[in-house]
Amino acid sequence: MSPFTGSAARTSDWLHLRCEITDGVATVTLARPEKLNALTFGAYADLRDLLAELSREKSVRALVLAGDGRGFCSGGDVDEIIGATLAMDTSQLLDFNRMTGQVVRAVRECPFPVIAAVHGVAAGAGAVLALAADFRVADPTARFSFLFTRVGLSGGDMGAAYLLPRVVGLGHATRLLMLGDPVRAPEAERIGLISQLTDEGSADEAAQALARRLAEGPALAHAQTKALLTAELDMPLSAAVELDAATQALLMNGEDYAEFHAAFKGKRPPKWRGR
Repeated sequence: MSPFTGSAARTSDWLHLRCEITDGVATVTLARPEKLNALTFGAYADLRDLLAELSREKSVRALVLAGDGRGFCSGGDVDEIIGATLAMDTSQLLDFNRMTGQVVRAVRECPFPVIAAVHGVAAGAGAVLALAADFRVADPTARFSFLFTRVGLSGGDMGAAYLLPRVVGLGHATRLLMLGDPVRAPEAERIGLISQLTDEGSADEAAQALARRLAEGPALAHAQTKALLTAELDMPLSAAVELDAATQALLMNGEDYAEFHAAFKGKRPPKWRGR
């Protein structure tokens, strides 16, 4: 995303989530614990807009997405989303579904790694938010459920039919999206849906540790690696290696590449500047 912004000031308060930034690590917490962090129209919009703001500011080098209370996110609120959409016409429904997709695109396209800290339920849209993250750190209570067919909709919601086969393979993705059965932590780790399995109650702490490690590293290299992982998913090999070559040539002109050489010669740790 472009760093250039308009005249509007940065949003200081978000109504549907909490955002704290410390030493380059943003912690974004879904904050409706009494509803298992079920998403509303406002929550989707806040996530979309917050990620855009953080991407433009360039002050964040890693982001943790977490859920308050007993679970990560139970998906769209049954009354405030599902009930409300029954009264919408096709144009309004298209606007809503495009917005949910914009949230997933924002997670995938923001120039910093996103770590989902998952405990308890990650269902429906909550499962897709975790899926869209670069890392999924989860404890043994985590259970992922792609519930869209259970409510009479396509399992390919919010980009799930694009992302899930690329994470767990087509066979597992077909089963998960068709049947909507819960995937508990041991199986999720086995099929690659979980990046790191922690002790019970430790997902948030482990996600923060990973975020700090990423934030202390070469931010520009991480941003370009993420961008290439997304861009090259559908490229032929010839186009992918050409894009890799162009990217490396640009980064080799950067300060971080020269800093690594100076640090190696000086027998000291590099001082990464993200440039």
